[in-house]
Amino acid sequence: MKFTLSWLKDHLETDATLDEIAERLTMLGLEVEGIVDPAKKLGDFAVAKIIEAVPHPDADKLRLCKVEALVDGKRQVLQVVCGAPNARSGLTGIFAPSGATIPVNGMVLKPTKIRGVESNGMMCSERELELSNEHDGIIELPDSWEVGTPASEALGQNDPVIEIAITPNRPDCLGVYGVARDLAAAGVGKLNDGSVKPLPGNFDSATGIKLEFAPGTDNACPVFAGRMVKGVANGPSPIWMQKRLKAVGLRPINALVDITNYISLDRGRPLHVYDASKLKGDIRARLGRKGERLLALDGKEYDVQPDYCVIADDARVLGFAGVMGGEESGSSEATTEVFIESAYFDPYRTAKTGRATGIVSDARYRFERGVDPAFVIDGLELATRMVLELCGGTPSNVIVAGKEPVPTKAIGFDPMRVEKLTGLTLPRVEAETILKRLGFGVAEMSDGLLDVRVPSWRPDIDGQADLVEEIVRVHGLSAVKSVALPRAHAVSRPVLSVQQRRERQARRVLAARGLVETVNWSFISKAAANLFGGGNATPGLKLANPISSDMSHMRPTLLAGLIVAAGRNVDRGFADVALFEVGQQFADDTPEGQSTAATGIRRGTARPNGAGRHWQGKAGPVDAFDAKADAVALLAALGAPNLQVSAEAPAWYHPGRSGAFKLGPKNVIGYFGEIHPRVLAELDVAGPVVGFEIFPAAIPEPKKKATKAKPPLDLSAFQPLRRDFAFVVDAGVSADQLIRAARNVDKKLVADVSLFDVFEGGALGDGKKSLAIEVTLQPVEKTLTDEDIEAVSKKIIAAVEKATGGTLRS
Repeated sequence: MKFTLSWLKDHLETDATLDEIAERLTMLGLEVEGIVDPAKKLGDFAVAKIIEAVPHPDADKLRLCKVEALVDGKRQVLQVVCGAPNARSGLTGIFAPSGATIPVNGMVLKPTKIRGVESNGMMCSERELELSNEHDGIIELPDSWEVGTPASEALGQNDPVIEIAITPNRPDCLGVYGVARDLAAAGVGKLNDGSVKPLPGNFDSATGIKLEFAPGTDNACPVFAGRMVKGVANGPSPIWMQKRLKAVGLRPINALVDITNYISLDRGRPLHVYDASKLKGDIRARLGRKGERLLALDGKEYDVQPDYCVIADDARVLGFAGVMGGEESGSSEATTEVFIESAYFDPYRTAKTGRATGIVSDARYRFERGVDPAFVIDGLELATRMVLELCGGTPSNVIVAGKEPVPTKAIGFDPMRVEKLTGLTLPRVEAETILKRLGFGVAEMSDGLLDVRVPSWRPDIDGQADLVEEIVRVHGLSAVKSVALPRAHAVSRPVLSVQQRRERQARRVLAARGLVETVNWSFISKAAANLFGGGNATPGLKLANPISSDMSHMRPTLLAGLIVAAGRNVDRGFADVALFEVGQQFADDTPEGQSTAATGIRRGTARPNGAGRHWQGKAGPVDAFDAKADAVALLAALGAPNLQVSAEAPAWYHPGRSGAFKLGPKNVIGYFGEIHPRVLAELDVAGPVVGFEIFPAAIPEPKKKATKAKPPLDLSAFQPLRRDFAFVVDAGVSADQLIRAARNVDKKLVADVSLFDVFEGGALGDGKKSLAIEVTLQPVEKTLTDEDIEAVSKKIIAAVEKATGGTLRS
């Protein structure tokens, strides 16, 4: 919404400055988006007089002018070289001194020589000052203007343009008068009387008005008013009107059209003017008919739909109601008889028609937000008065079909609601005064409440809270103090659960290890589900209406989607991929069967320490220990305790290159290992691929309170020592069994046990293998003697023999 300052002052008597008005508008909720003050742009320019103009000695088209101008507060005569054909002695125009910036091109003037003659400043054309495209000559002003008068005053460019943002609930401020009303209510000035006096008609209109709607659709146009004016002389609108329309971005057309545009902006009341000589019979508002077409004022032809509200005569459609009129019935310079239309159209049907046709107009913008239904007749009277003043003519009697749908909205208002809702204490009288200034009717009720009558131009007011908002925004929102919400605790409680924090931590840890996060569908194909323990095994996870045949089952594990994603990358030339996902997987169709997993895979040479070829040597393919390293790092970040590792991975892992993390015999924390070649072949993905699955919910939650203090760091002063042992055991014995047996001999003395060699075949024979371990002994109280070491070694050998049945290799 744009308007000029002088336009606003037509309705508001005020001494407030432009800055004060702008600030108050924003505080009222009418946010000022910009102010364009042409006087600032022309600040360096002033009126000057050419006292002598003679030909340039070296250029036929140039003239040497002696210009009387005001420079630094003193009158001076300056020499200016000018190429304008109308430059002559005695001409009064606009002068730009040295140092001024020309608006059209940003050029900064400075003294210069033109064809050998010094020139100081320049006389300006309208184009150079961005007043118009006229540049055939310099500006000519009446001789009555004094030298030194500011150019903005002499050119009438001293009217700032204010642009405000209007929210959809404030259609009353889509007219300058409505903005003035808000400012007057806020104490910025006095609102002038906006009432419209009716004009008597001199004859009955030859064109009648009809409303032709079937029952249930008559809300499309509840009221239609109009009158004819004969003997008008259409032509250009007055300069003052053209300037205002141009200032807000509208192109002046002719007086009749400009009047309707002006009233739409001034009062928020769209109107339309028909050339009465082009009408056939009566005008009626009705719904459209199949097969009808309209050539609109935008030059485009549109098909009429049965749900459009249209204005038509006996022969054709004249326009889309509330959206745009037709070109065939529009006024022109030859128009001598007009029919003025003022109606109220349903906002919803208007918006629907506008969207369907794609027409964007000022009328549609206002009607779909809601114009004042009580200003239909007044708007017609206002337009008639302006037509008579600017174009002459004789008006007919007013014709009205239907009735203005003026709402009668009354609200019982308790002024104490202001304090209850905002904390702002206002006198009852001030609240009443503000509402009255805004146009509300206010009367005392017997129970102490106020009977507030909502004006017709405020469709956004429905209850007491709306009235509180009106009072507070006019009084000043800055007076409302900010109050913090009550807090039950000095330190806020954690918002995220342990599970949510673990999921976030898992994403951070895996991303830091070089894996790329993916988000896959929760649905996979039946064949893929069968590979991972789903499909036929869990018929309850089959979708009743799948997106496609490849997404028919809920995923039993996240590995399926990750492996398929890796395969797509391989097909596109990205062989070394490392992916992870944290999401839901489904064991069955019960709530307990849904769990969260943090799952990742590596393929090709995408190992944690680098991938691909390098001059120092090619990286080897991924193996189960890469997956184990990822899983161990994730478990450590999630706070998992010491876990057992066993070879009990599901069937989709390689049976000899996989394992499970367990806490006790039944609580499985996760799996890791190489993906089974059979699974990769079924999914058509080339290996090797390794992966891991960690179940954060299976990790015990940390204790809320520590039962005892952690022991201090205790470092031994004695040198550790290491002893190697090799045992011959059955091929089915796991290294973990042997390591646990050795570690449990003496938990204080045995600091670490690690496997460093595995040997099968040769002299050992079939069904046997050799496992070599390194045992680190860390003395605490004294240095170990040979006898102490020998005693510990015998205990280790005995413990391993008892746990595994193995013998010390000779």
